[in-house]
Amino acid sequence: MRLVFLGAPGVGKGTQADKVAAQYRIRKISTGDLLREAVRNKTTLGLEAHEHMDQGKLVPDSVVIGLVREKLNDPSHANGFILDGFPRTVPQAESLAKVLVARDLHLDRVINFRVSREEIVKRLSGRRSCPKCQATYHVEFAPSKTSSVCERCGETLVQRSDDQPEAIETRLRVYEEQTAPLINFYEKKHLLSHLNGAETVETVYQNLVKALAIPQTA
Repeated sequence: MRLVFLGAPGVGKGTQADKVAAQYRIRKISTGDLLREAVRNKTTLGLEAHEHMDQGKLVPDSVVIGLVREKLNDPSHANGFILDGFPRTVPQAESLAKVLVARDLHLDRVINFRVSREEIVKRLSGRRSCPKCQATYHVEFAPSKTSSVCERCGETLVQRSDDQPEAIETRLRVYEEQTAPLINFYEKKHLLSHLNGAETVETVYQNLVKALAIPQTA
């Protein structure tokens, strides 16, 4: 199964991708994680991406596509994958299609998660992350049981720079301007399904599983 999860920042794509990956035994490819790892390791691509990420702006296509291409070459992704956070623009989607065609592969489904702007701001501004193991929490919905430190490794939790109020507004504006056109792109290819991401995590997951079981019509 080869999937793309679309939706604005904070709609819950990553959470649902983790659940689907475990259920169907496929790999999640999160460009956010790939980019943060590259930044931590101070790779050439990471240094190039760092300034854009801090401001909540989209990282250049050449950087993101390069990271994704490397991941798709990994044999561990042969059984399938979920792309979480990629593609973010129509040119990226076109580049992804070329990468897949070169490997004689195709996408099975694209899921678009819908959540109101107000709810997204609430979700993102309350998010806290572990800078060591990348575990995520939320001050209201999923707080750490050990106060302001990570339950897994004991590291002090932080608020990512792109979860600050000004960066959130920038991220949402960028999404609306550059990423939303992907909806039309994938609708024309008869690959898109819409899903209400404002429900509980389990309800969203149940609806997602149902959507993945529905064959697409040409």
